[in-house]
Amino acid sequence: MSVSLNEKFYRVIANIPEGRVATYGQVALLAGRPRAARAVGAALRHVPAHLELPCHRVVFSDGSLCKGLIFGGPGIQEQLLKKEGVAFLPNGKVNMRCCLWKIAEDFSH
Repeated sequence: MSVSLNEKFYRVIANIPEGRVATYGQVALLAGRPRAARAVGAALRHVPAHLELPCHRVVFSDGSLCKGLIFGGPGIQEQLLKKEGVAFLPNGKVNMRCCLWKIAEDFSH
């Protein structure tokens, strides 16, 4: 049985550690589909609730957060990330320098 593209994205997202964020492009790359960042965004709009994925940990490459009501309302994504210890810059974007998921750290063994 082949794995769908969305399932590949979901597997990557499931592995983003608490207190870290990944970019849409990073998720696409790790799923074997570089240049499919928009497809990651589309997949996130259709995540089955029973998967309980940490979708709030996926952000834009500049550290900005999703606009709209995707997480239940404005500011919810930021609240969830702050609760996990993710640092923000004064401009409201995630401090990517310290909070970007460095995959090598988790897969070095």
